Amino acid sequence: MNDAISITINGPIMEILINRPPANAINPEVSDGIYKALSKLQTDPELRVAIITGSGERIFSAGWDLKELANMETNEEALDSSLQCPGGFAGITEFWDLKKPVVAAVNGMAVGGGFEIALASDIIISADHAEFFLPEMQRGVLPDAGAIQILPRKIPYNVAMELLYTGRRMGEEEAMRWGLVNQVCPADQLMAAAREMASKIAGGAPLALQALKEVVPAIQTLPIETAFAETKPGNQRFPIYEKMLMSDDFMEGARAFAEKRDPVWKGE
Repeated sequence: MNDAISITINGPIMEILINRPPANAINPEVSDGIYKALSKLQTDPELRVAIITGSGERIFSAGWDLKELANMETNEEALDSSLQCPGGFAGITEFWDLKKPVVAAVNGMAVGGGFEIALASDIIISADHAEFFLPEMQRGVLPDAGAIQILPRKIPYNVAMELLYTGRRMGEEEAMRWGLVNQVCPADQLMAAAREMASKIAGGAPLALQALKEVVPAIQTLPIETAFAETKPGNQRFPIYEKMLMSDDFMEGARAFAEKRDPVWKGE
């Protein structure tokens, strides 16, 4: 990794810390660090899930480093600085090949691109003082690293558009009400809650976890009949799903249930 990102491995769980105080703002170094961490998550067969959080207790991430941006001379230079990472902005927003789940532990304000990191995650757990907002309209740009693409699909369209147009702050209770956030907890319990969630996820069969992330995003906007057709065995539409169906783990789950024991997953 690099100085802006640190990772900790606890068994099958990777913890990614954005460590760029005071705002944990995103620059190329942060994006590169997150991308490399997630690449390790992807390729290490012992790892099953990641938690991503920010240092401190006030700001999860303030998004794009506007102070660094202001020192750039041209629009092209500014755009290159945000788009050069292969995983997209923050190393996660366009990591399309990532097939292992990510839990966002939002420890404070998730601003602009910080909000988009949370949107790129599979599950969001929020501290009880966290806020989510998108001030890009007041900065002369669009939040196009995930917010305009994802937020109107996650919460009611009119609510999403209000947040996008006005940049108003959405508290954790409202985020929970709209179903954006999975869980809210006191700040001093945030990481414990995120680790508990990650442990539950990691208990699933490795190939099934990856197949779930492969399949669900691809079929969620399809008509139901088409979604069923796309997930028929032998369709070859989803390689990890097909591998799961032919794996030893596929039968291990049934055998463990019949024998009243915990399954022993091989990931194959």
